[in-house]
Amino acid sequence: MAGLPKVGAALKEGSSVTAALEDCCLAGNRLNLDVYPNGCRQFLELSEKRWDEVAEVEFLRLNCNEALIDTTLSSLPLLKSLKSLVLKGGHAKDEFGACQQGSLTTLPQDFGDLICLTHLDLSFNSFSRLPSCIMDLASLRELLVCHNSLVGLPEDFGRLSKLTFFSAMKNQLRDLPRSIGELAALQRLDLSENALESLPEEIGNLCNCMELDLSGNQLMGCLSLPRSLHHLHQLCLHSNLLVTVPASLASLPNLSRLDLQNNRLRSIPPEIQSSPFVYLRGNPLGEHKSPLQSDVIHNHFFFTSFSVTPEGCKVALACGIQFYFPPGAATSPVTIHFQMLSPDPQWVKLRHHDILLSKVLEVQPHGVEFQQEVQIWMPYTYAQMLREREVVVRTFNGQSWNDLQTKVEWRRKPKHMACCSVSHFSWFLVVSRLVENECRVPLEGTLLFSTVDPNIKVTFPPGVTEETRSVRMQVLSAKEVEEIVEDRESRASPLLCLSQNSTVDFLRAVKIQLPLPPGVTGFTLDRSRLHLLHGDLQAQTWDDITNQVALEFTHLYALFEVTHFSWYWLWYTTKTYINGIARKVYERLRLYQVNFIALQRKKDPEQVLLQCVPKHKVDPVLGKLHDRYQGPEPSDIVELFEGEQFFAAFERGISIDADRPDCVKGRISFIFYSHLKNIKEIYVTSEVDRKGQAVKGQVSFYRGEVPVNVPEDATKKRKGPDSHWLATLPIKLPPSCLPRKKNSFSFPPLNLGDAETGFLTQANLLGIARRIGADWQTIGLNLGLTYQQIERIGYNHREDLDRQILNMLFSWAQQNSEEQNCVEKLITAMKESGRQDIADEIETIIELGRQKYRASIRRVGLDQESSTEDSAIAMV
Repeated sequence: MAGLPKVGAALKEGSSVTAALEDCCLAGNRLNLDVYPNGCRQFLELSEKRWDEVAEVEFLRLNCNEALIDTTLSSLPLLKSLKSLVLKGGHAKDEFGACQQGSLTTLPQDFGDLICLTHLDLSFNSFSRLPSCIMDLASLRELLVCHNSLVGLPEDFGRLSKLTFFSAMKNQLRDLPRSIGELAALQRLDLSENALESLPEEIGNLCNCMELDLSGNQLMGCLSLPRSLHHLHQLCLHSNLLVTVPASLASLPNLSRLDLQNNRLRSIPPEIQSSPFVYLRGNPLGEHKSPLQSDVIHNHFFFTSFSVTPEGCKVALACGIQFYFPPGAATSPVTIHFQMLSPDPQWVKLRHHDILLSKVLEVQPHGVEFQQEVQIWMPYTYAQMLREREVVVRTFNGQSWNDLQTKVEWRRKPKHMACCSVSHFSWFLVVSRLVENECRVPLEGTLLFSTVDPNIKVTFPPGVTEETRSVRMQVLSAKEVEEIVEDRESRASPLLCLSQNSTVDFLRAVKIQLPLPPGVTGFTLDRSRLHLLHGDLQAQTWDDITNQVALEFTHLYALFEVTHFSWYWLWYTTKTYINGIARKVYERLRLYQVNFIALQRKKDPEQVLLQCVPKHKVDPVLGKLHDRYQGPEPSDIVELFEGEQFFAAFERGISIDADRPDCVKGRISFIFYSHLKNIKEIYVTSEVDRKGQAVKGQVSFYRGEVPVNVPEDATKKRKGPDSHWLATLPIKLPPSCLPRKKNSFSFPPLNLGDAETGFLTQANLLGIARRIGADWQTIGLNLGLTYQQIERIGYNHREDLDRQILNMLFSWAQQNSEEQNCVEKLITAMKESGRQDIADEIETIIELGRQKYRASIRRVGLDQESSTEDSAIAMV
């Protein structure tokens, strides 16, 4: 290992890699090293132990969110055979649930010594400029620097003369160097979502460019593109500030898609307007509207940004969220960015009795003031119990969450929408809270009723206060309280919450009227069984104050007087003393009884559905899944708090793809929210050879950290050696070598290609699918799927990336399995989508298949031209 830097000091003492793990990392033909997660550590350990093999690696992926990435970088220039290198960040999330950029800001100077490197992916890092050593990579054909902070490109960028694909999507590029015109081999150029205001004339020298994406920039005025781009197939200019475009675009001979949506176009040349491949929605075209243009609404199924002009617009997102920007809301064109985030309980702080009804919507730029309020419609889930509650949109101002004035709209698709108006953007979510009644209490006194239960009222006599103060009332219905207590021998009145905006006690006593518990009257009342409880939520305690206040009774009500408010007043009755039941009520404000479900798809047992379901929803959920899934009975009842984290781990010979954003130390991470879908579909594989026998494994569920602000009594029983284990359910994988029954997979068995030229099995396709990731839409389009097909797949499986990828890939495979060149088409699509790493992997699989086919032909004596060289290959 001459020349290899010393890396032992960077590794923890005692770290080791087993032979099985090493074989997994250096798999197959020993040319593909894919070591996610903890890839840097594994790479360094493998380098010390098996450098001769590591030095021959051709394909390598590493995680740039790892601490050892800088140490690892110093070793990479020694990999002289390296062809494809992926150094991506984005695999960790910050406290708000957003992807964190990788730590790379530069590269070693001798990085340019990788003379064989043809594919380099530096996406999701922190580069503000391209390292100069990249200009020395003479063989580089694919370069991806998406999601960085680049403000410009090197003046000598044209030195990368062999570059065929370059993507700098989602950066901060303001201009382009003139040398970009020297990239004569460039076929695909993606500069979307930057800050480009103009283009250099030299871009017309890209005579071999077939796809040019300039969407989401700030190109303004009249676009001027030379006719020399005669190979151009697709030109994306949506979400810019263009006023007009030249008619010459319609005469480009090979142009099959021209996307001009969401600009400021006021006139369109007739030659362009009549072309069937031109998309014009979202432009103020005045009297010259294209028949393809929607009047006011333009949809965004893929893009994370859109532009808003002073003319205003309506925008509908694929997730169901809608915006309305009235005319004049923006004084100048502005680009709006949005994303949906999973609600992290460390960040999303629910109040007592709150129920979360949506994910978190982040809209940027934060803090930009609009001249008129912008309306946002957010869809939310619905339950019967919400009828005695109110639905509000809650927003985060950087320090705390505040409720907005919300209007609920009932629609068919989706049925329920929460609408609010805002003057600036931040984070938004939908919650259900107890109905809040408010009044102002003057010196003359007043009366406050509850709209949930009009029998509850608070009387403020004259002289109760010197200065006007505000009082709020919230009520938890008696029915909900009884469901929490689950004690047939106990009855409860509604739970009352009173608060005010002053810290000063009232000058005179305030009279409170509460209805007696159901079935109890003032004439039959046994006072020894009646307790008035005062709750202090700050101290998480309840006090019995029955003997400290003067209680009066009518036939239906109890009345008492107080001079200060607590958060909760509870009227409760039981045969014996309360004996901690009030504590139980408090603990269960956010505690749910749930069951775990693990089901296997009938047509594809390797596809496992995991779900955590509240107890009362188990039967309806199983009924909906019965036709497609089968599996064990749901787990025993387990108690989880709202916002509590739990994990699912596959054991006893079954493993999962660890290269998932929700995979933590080999376990799938969940956050439980009672009204959100706690569901994931996962493909599992066997760690052992299944030839001739099935694998009987299991999936176990474990607790994570207990949410904050949970009473200590509720967490005491969660301590001990088994406190984290929740449930275990069996999983059975059938023998892989047995003939599969008809329709035994979710898609029919597929073999792309043929034995003579090499083919891809269904197992190969599943392995490829697991590596595609967020590029699936681009790959699908390059495979020939229509935008409508991609939109449908994305919408039908909008919460499950794995399902989106599998549906895209296998839908295409079904349609093209009979074509002779389908494998070549797949390889080409991967290259055109910037996934040279997958394209090279497919070519390696195909070549090995050809070798095995030739070897089998020789064994049966059918190959008349076998040679000594072929015999040597057959023994590999």
